[in-house]
Amino acid sequence: MEDSRISLGKLKEGSENPAFDLMEEEELPEGNDGLPEESEKEEKARCPSCWRKVMQPMGKARHFCKTHSSLLRKIFLGLLCTAYLCYFIAACCLNFQRALALVVITCIVVFFVGYDFIQKHYGAKLVRLFSPCQQCFRKSWPWLKWVFCLAVLGGLVTWLALDTAKNPEQLISFAGICVFVLVLFACSKHHGAVSWRAVFWGLGMEFVLGIFIIRTDPGFEAFQWLGSQIQYFLSYTTAGSGFVFGNKLIQEAFAFQALPIIVFFSCVMSILYYLGLMQWIILKISWLLQVTMGTTATETLSVAGNIFVGQTEAPLLIRPYLADMTYSEIHAVMTGGFSTIAGSVMGAYMSFGIDPSSLMAASVMAAPCALAMSKLVYPEVEKSKFKSKDGVIISNGGEQNILEAASNGASASVGLVANIAANLIAFLAVLEFVNAALSWLGEMVDIKGLSFQLICSYVLMPVAFLMGADWADSPVVAELLGIKIFLNEFVAYERLSMYKKNRLEGLEEWKGSQKQWISVRAEIITTFALCGFANLSSIGIMLGGLTSMVPQRKSDFASIVLRALFTGACVSILNACVAGILYVPRGEVENCVTFLSTVDFNSTSYNIYVCCRQLFANSMLSNNGTLSFTGAWAGLEANMASLTQCCGHYNHTTCPGQP
Repeated sequence: MEDSRISLGKLKEGSENPAFDLMEEEELPEGNDGLPEESEKEEKARCPSCWRKVMQPMGKARHFCKTHSSLLRKIFLGLLCTAYLCYFIAACCLNFQRALALVVITCIVVFFVGYDFIQKHYGAKLVRLFSPCQQCFRKSWPWLKWVFCLAVLGGLVTWLALDTAKNPEQLISFAGICVFVLVLFACSKHHGAVSWRAVFWGLGMEFVLGIFIIRTDPGFEAFQWLGSQIQYFLSYTTAGSGFVFGNKLIQEAFAFQALPIIVFFSCVMSILYYLGLMQWIILKISWLLQVTMGTTATETLSVAGNIFVGQTEAPLLIRPYLADMTYSEIHAVMTGGFSTIAGSVMGAYMSFGIDPSSLMAASVMAAPCALAMSKLVYPEVEKSKFKSKDGVIISNGGEQNILEAASNGASASVGLVANIAANLIAFLAVLEFVNAALSWLGEMVDIKGLSFQLICSYVLMPVAFLMGADWADSPVVAELLGIKIFLNEFVAYERLSMYKKNRLEGLEEWKGSQKQWISVRAEIITTFALCGFANLSSIGIMLGGLTSMVPQRKSDFASIVLRALFTGACVSILNACVAGILYVPRGEVENCVTFLSTVDFNSTSYNIYVCCRQLFANSMLSNNGTLSFTGAWAGLEANMASLTQCCGHYNHTTCPGQP
């Protein structure tokens, strides 16, 4: 009879051993008394069989899970949905106002999940059901589109007439949109091939998004809430940066305060990509843009990705398709990168004090506008391979688990942080040198104070005015716009935060001939205008990123990049024009008389400055030295106390001791 006992030699070689099957069926003796004496080698040989018998139930369980994986997944998802439903009901019952954001998010997720479910299981049936209506619509579309265009045009003219009656300065921003669109059309590569459907749909979607975010109370409050939540979320960065650098450094040094936010945000984005959440959101946005504007899948997907990631990360979503994309599609990809900013650096700008809702609104509104203006400047004249909405597939990252995704995201941000720090050091040093050189050259011909900012304020002042900034604020806005284009937006936002800080602290608007801050309207317009990577230093970043993915198309990329840079800069300016049309003051003091009588004058603020200026404007000092008040301040004795407090902080001719 053939010996069936296990040998160590066979185990080491990894060969199959039939003894496993035989010994699993035999019962092991309970003691060692009845066993013959065995060598140490034979005892060790029996151990794998014992281990296999112990692991047999686990193997059966694993086999059961694999066989019924679909059922188990459905059971798990059902339990998870039930638990969330209970949580959702409890949150709504306890405080519906507090749970309003949860309700909105849940409704959006349910809508898209339901849409995917219906499209997957009943999409073909619904297409066949509504095909007669679709054919009828296509036949009627040649005259319906003109009715639609006339209705939209009439509604826009009526709205502008009614809305600008109280704020005529909004018409300047509208004129700015017309001027910049005409300039872009004049620079078009193929004037006769422009897809006006993409242009008007893109501008229309940008305008609708702007109305919802800037004008409507629900949209404004939603983005304000979202911005405050993001700021609160990013504040957790101090737990890590404070431990590494110390609390003193992160409070005093810019590099240790703003740059660690980029590391944290990059880590979070990597986790969201690993979970597939970002891909899902990007796909939904790109689907909406594609079906309305008629653009191709690849360019739309990349531009939608630019809302959340940077100019070199978004093309990674379509990396396998870059080699076959047309010139127009490549131009759209580049324009999307130049006209938006990455989510990671957005967190850094928020830490400066820049309005979070304006930053998010500018990035979202830029996506349809970038596609529209890209198709205006570089229309499609080639045959694309990616017209189908199902032509592109997004793949998940190669991370094995969530910890690896978090680590990779943090590690990937190191290069970005180092690049930002190096650029800031270099650009600020170069700017200081250029200003010193210009000042020296200006003094040679008796021109004092000549600087790069001064030159930009004169050259770009008409652009700033057309965006909607007041003429007095236009030089400062033009200066910031020039810094953004010729240096980078990081430096420009840092300067804007300085102006905003001065305004919030209630400093005098003018210090000699130098403006210390700009109006809230100009701040919002500038925030939109600076929101984009369209600067000269980004040319190298864009070319380097795309060339590393598709080296054989380096010359194609180089021939398009300058046109895309100009288009991206104009997209940010058009965004600013839309903000100028839609902006309405919010949060201003309605009754300065009551406000000044109750406010604490130990420190100044913007509201104190505005109300004190209003009080000064309504104060009259007669020739005999008698002080009187007009307007809402007339006949109020308490005004003298308010005037005395205001004179303690600001200078005016009605203040005691002033000439």
